[in-house]
Amino acid sequence: MALERKFDLIAIVGPTASGKTQLAAHLSARLNGEVISADSRQVYRGMTIGTGKDLDDYVVEGEVIPYHLIDIVDAGYKFNVFEYQQRFVDIYGDVKKRNRLPILCGGSGLYIDAVLRGYKLLPVPENPKLRRELETKSDEELARILMSYKKIHNTTDLDTRKRTIRAIEIEEYYRQQPLDPKPFPEIKSLVFGVKYQRAAEMKRIRERLAQRLDMGMIDEVKALLNSGLSADDLIYYGLEYKYITEYLLGKYSYDEMFEKLYIAIRQFAKRQMTWFRGMERKGFKINWIPGELPLEEKIGLVFTKLNE
Repeated sequence: MALERKFDLIAIVGPTASGKTQLAAHLSARLNGEVISADSRQVYRGMTIGTGKDLDDYVVEGEVIPYHLIDIVDAGYKFNVFEYQQRFVDIYGDVKKRNRLPILCGGSGLYIDAVLRGYKLLPVPENPKLRRELETKSDEELARILMSYKKIHNTTDLDTRKRTIRAIEIEEYYRQQPLDPKPFPEIKSLVFGVKYQRAAEMKRIRERLAQRLDMGMIDEVKALLNSGLSADDLIYYGLEYKYITEYLLGKYSYDEMFEKLYIAIRQFAKRQMTWFRGMERKGFKINWIPGELPLEEKIGLVFTKLNE
């Protein structure tokens, strides 16, 4: 297919609740494609409703669109961008080898950036000595230490104390170690972003949160806790898992949990957009599509760009 020769990969990015998955799946159906997820939490088994996997969106006209890098590790495991990058390379190569078009889809800016720009990363071991030193610091001191590094990969690392300590551990390791010289495949990508106007986005986030709670998101968190995961393990994943776990521990009433989580998701969506704007400042062209458009019009805009 000519489109496959012109581009190695199409990426569909955007903040939470923007309808990325639906668009990516329908494009895959029309372009002989397969979806490669770029979501840092959808890799976990048993974390389905809270991470918004929306697996029904992968069914187009009765056919299941192949998708990858979803449900690949157990909840509780600390998956990282290095592992994501390595797994992506294998999946990407396999999809291309079968003459299908890889369609990257997600909202985890770090993961998207890591594969489109080919970060050279190293697996980072734990540093017990550094961790003991950091445990004596206040949250504010930890934030200042993390911000002192020239390159901070992910502002969500400030969401919890455990994440901040791990982020400092990673940055300190990179400071002391040479980067892996192993080459990363050059990818000619065409990137589209889906974004609603702010008022519509907030309304969608609120409605989606209510829908996911009705679908059993609290029961999902209970099941994870009953499986042996600790409250700290779930709080580490932030957002839904943090606030629902704290609600189950009695820290909040249901209404308090809902409002705090709604605000946290809105803030998260804003950070996602900040990351994508940063990618644009670094030279990435993101072709933005209004989320308010009907699906067929979105697809039409993608095809117009593909055929230029």
